[in-house]
Amino acid sequence: MLYPKMTASRNLLNLSGIWNFKADYQEKGYEEKWYEKGLEKYELMAVPSSYNDITIEARLRDFVGDVWYEKTVVVPKQWKSQSLFIRVGSASHNSKIWINGILVKEYIGGFLPFEAEVSQWVKYGQENHIVICVNNELTWQTFPPGQVYYSEDENGNRLKKLKQQHDFFNYSGIHRNVYLYTTPKIYIKDILIKSDYKKDVGYVNYQIVTNKKQDDMRIEVEIYDEENILVGKSNRKDGEIELKDVILWQPNNAYLYKFVANVLKGNELIDSYNLNFGVRTVKIENGRFLINDNPFYFKGFGKHEDMDIKGKGLDDAINLRDFNLLKWINANSFRTSHYPYSEEILDLADRYGIVVIGEVPAVGMLGQAVPAIGELDGVFNKNKINDETLKEHIRLTREMISRDKNHPSVVMWSLSNEASVMEPNAEKYFKTLVETTRKLDDRPLLNVNLMLIEPGKCHVSKYFDVIGLNLYFGWYSDSGNINLGIKKLERWLRDWYEVEKKPILMSEYGVDTIAGLHKEPAIMFTEEFQVEFLKGYHKIYDNLPFVIGEHVWNFADFMTGQDIVRIDGNKKGVFTRQRQPKMAAHYLRQRWKNIDNAFNK
Repeated sequence: MLYPKMTASRNLLNLSGIWNFKADYQEKGYEEKWYEKGLEKYELMAVPSSYNDITIEARLRDFVGDVWYEKTVVVPKQWKSQSLFIRVGSASHNSKIWINGILVKEYIGGFLPFEAEVSQWVKYGQENHIVICVNNELTWQTFPPGQVYYSEDENGNRLKKLKQQHDFFNYSGIHRNVYLYTTPKIYIKDILIKSDYKKDVGYVNYQIVTNKKQDDMRIEVEIYDEENILVGKSNRKDGEIELKDVILWQPNNAYLYKFVANVLKGNELIDSYNLNFGVRTVKIENGRFLINDNPFYFKGFGKHEDMDIKGKGLDDAINLRDFNLLKWINANSFRTSHYPYSEEILDLADRYGIVVIGEVPAVGMLGQAVPAIGELDGVFNKNKINDETLKEHIRLTREMISRDKNHPSVVMWSLSNEASVMEPNAEKYFKTLVETTRKLDDRPLLNVNLMLIEPGKCHVSKYFDVIGLNLYFGWYSDSGNINLGIKKLERWLRDWYEVEKKPILMSEYGVDTIAGLHKEPAIMFTEEFQVEFLKGYHKIYDNLPFVIGEHVWNFADFMTGQDIVRIDGNKKGVFTRQRQPKMAAHYLRQRWKNIDNAFNK
């Protein structure tokens, strides 16, 4: 799916801003046909944003169910000759769109875009009534999974609630931009770009997909460098273009070419679309992760799309602040934990030269602890994670790759975070998932493992290229004892490598830290303890050549549900939720300055 943009042949209208909004507390929306009659006694809501923290009402913050958005818009008469689409960047988690009372799109999934052609339902030159219903309920067949249950409020009224499996706040609403955009009747539907190089020559393999084919239609392709100089061209819908004196896209040193595709009839331009891309290669060889044939050591974080007030709502200012902080701290990478981030973030990663691990929203595929036996109960069974779940997992993975395939910053796909991969039934599930994913794209694959998965007890790591480990020895176990924690860490890492013989990425490690809390000697939750913990872990990594990177958990503090182990959210960030540094940020800045991207142990 191509990102909507204004070109010589396309129009674009951003519908973001203030919408009418109503939470369906009484579950009357469908019965009363709000999608047709409109909203009464509504309030105002910002799009994009999560609705949870905008008002001061606790019942909206914690609401489970349908919320309704409404907007009227005039579609210009001159757009009638083209095809018209409505596109939502993301909405959590399940959505329906009506145009003038007609249902035009249903979509399940909270972190990827969805769209529908609405040409036949729109009144051109007149007001059009747009309604979007967003539901935040989860099941074992959604990503992330969850379960709806009912309880009573303080007045004895029936109250719908959600038992979520993921450890971050279940922010809900329309989280990314809503667009109306046009294309010609014959248009470029998709573009696929693969790059390679030999010495100073770049090779750009491309494929252009149009919605229709006509005998008198022809394709022209042009490639421009950053100085807007034409450096390559072709007149085929697929093929290879050579770039002499190629400049590679490098981590922390990005270089982007512009790919322009034109569809013509005779000399008449029918459609035009352009996108940025970089020439770079990725592979794993002799236990090393290579970008452009050079060893790459991941320095960075797990992150979240999370901020004050707007929740998971797209915010360009916050995103720019984050990338400036990533450059300041000398990081070179992050994982999109635990869902695909916005296309706008990936565009920034391309431009800033920040390496990205794209993660599908497969978080919370984990059983619950059974105290009597000291293990987790099973979830890979017909009642929970089953064949229908696998179909959804594959669908979302396919959509993520389709959306993000042309970004040079994305070098690896993460297919799950902390799943119950010690269960024998997990093997068939992940074997099928991996085999399907490898047919879609050739980037390396990562599986991120829970701390409770002991070396040798994972049934799925053999199918992946890189082993991700989330380890918190000295925090969640042996709490406060960093020295004991790092001894266990070293033994754990060596045992994992001995079993799997694959490169290991430390995908999570860290501690909750209250900004401004200081004690000497250090104790848990102080800024000093966070620094000592990170230093201890790094001493181990530095002596283990099979550890190919370190992603601290987390970049910034983020919100979670209310719980006795969380104080206004998860405080493991090295930056506060307001993006200000803790002591650990200054320590990491110095450490990562002294470690280059090809850290040779």
